[in-house]
Amino acid sequence: MCGRYASARKKHELLEEFQVEQDGDPEKELGADYNVAPTKNVYAVLSRVPKEAERAVRQLRIVKWGLVPAWAKDPSIGSRLINARAETLAEKPSFRQAFAKRRCLLPADGYFEWMPVEGDKKKKQPYFIHPSDAGVMAMAGLYEFWKDPSRDDDDPLKWLVTCTVITTDAEDNLGRIHDRMPMMIERDRWADWLDPKLTDTGQAARLLAPPEAGRFTAYPISTDVNNVRNNGPDLIKPLPEEEETALF
Repeated sequence: MCGRYASARKKHELLEEFQVEQDGDPEKELGADYNVAPTKNVYAVLSRVPKEAERAVRQLRIVKWGLVPAWAKDPSIGSRLINARAETLAEKPSFRQAFAKRRCLLPADGYFEWMPVEGDKKKKQPYFIHPSDAGVMAMAGLYEFWKDPSRDDDDPLKWLVTCTVITTDAEDNLGRIHDRMPMMIERDRWADWLDPKLTDTGQAARLLAPPEAGRFTAYPISTDVNNVRNNGPDLIKPLPEEEETALF
């Protein structure tokens, strides 16, 4: 699964990197977050066709991590839908409509996973896993709109926009840490993945390809990341060599 990641790039960097045409939240900017956890607000890149427009426009929006299906009675279900398995997207009621119509990219610098420490089942060593070229990680995601029946139609909080991270089997080098990892969409597939006119889930599924071996780098980091209240660039720094050696 993917239950924590880092996203520290500034909004203007993401607007340029993803060739965004419209800032969906021009008056808001998220600060650098080195410990993104479920239920937090995150950036999502998506394409939608505005009213009376002829084509889709690529947008950068702020959404909440933890998908709330349109049919949900209340938003609390979102905390249980932070990940969606790539293998069952077209089957699960919580994800199949979004998979067909509302796909997105979730920018990240990398993500965190925990590996059991040999000889001590109670301890787990956190790792930071990121693209080997230090480029942006475009995680495959889905987004959804949920209408709050308790609010008036003109209430700006009437609509809740949420997302989930799609996961896949981890590549061999990363599988020793955890058997699942976020699905990454390579740049040459961004436009097709975001295209709202692509509603055939079979075609959409073919855009989901596991990463090539060596595409990611992983190294152990401080257990400070275990506490979601901790934040800052120190969380993604490699352990000093002597501490790393002591793990193995």
